[in-house]
Amino acid sequence: MQPPLPSPRPSSDVLHDAGWPGEARAALICSGLLLGVALTVDAGAHGPTLLGSLGCIALSALLLVVLLPTRVSAAPGLLTVQGLWATRTVRTDRLAAAVWPTDTAGRLSLRDEDGGRAEIDLRVLLANPALWLRLEADARASRERGTLDHGSADLARLALHVHAETARSVLKISGL
Repeated sequence: MQPPLPSPRPSSDVLHDAGWPGEARAALICSGLLLGVALTVDAGAHGPTLLGSLGCIALSALLLVVLLPTRVSAAPGLLTVQGLWATRTVRTDRLAAAVWPTDTAGRLSLRDEDGGRAEIDLRVLLANPALWLRLEADARASRERGTLDHGSADLARLALHVHAETARSVLKISGL
C-alpha cells in the first residue's frame, strides 16, 4: 500500500500544460463536427434512425477519446498525468527510474520509490519549458539523494534534446 501523497502546494507553485485547453477544445470541435456531418449524411441517406444516430454518437465519442490529450501538472516534487480514465502521480523528488527509449522519442516513463508510475509525452515538455525545468530539478535532487537508480543517462540525453529544441525554437522565432 502506497503512503498518501502530500497535497500540492498553493496553486501558484503548480505548473500546468499551457497547451492542454486548446488541444482539448480542438478534440471537442473535431468530434462535434464529425457528429454533425455523420448525422447529416445519415439523415440524408435514408432518414434519421435511432440505430444510425447511436452509431454516429458512438463514432464521435470514440474520436473524442482518441484525440483528447492527457493533462499534465507539476508541483514541487510531484508530477501528475491525468488521462480520461486514470490519474497517475509520481514523486519526482524521489524518482527511482526514468526511461526514454532511443527507438521511440515520444514518451518519457517515470517511476518513483513508492511504485508510482507515469508517462509523459515529450511534446508537452518541449511546449512547456517550465514543466521540463521543474522535472529536471527534481530529477537532479533524486540523483543527489541516490534514489535515481536507472535513467540518469536517459535524462541527460533528454536534457540535451529539450535544450536543443528550445534553442532551435528561439532562433526560429527570432528569425535567425
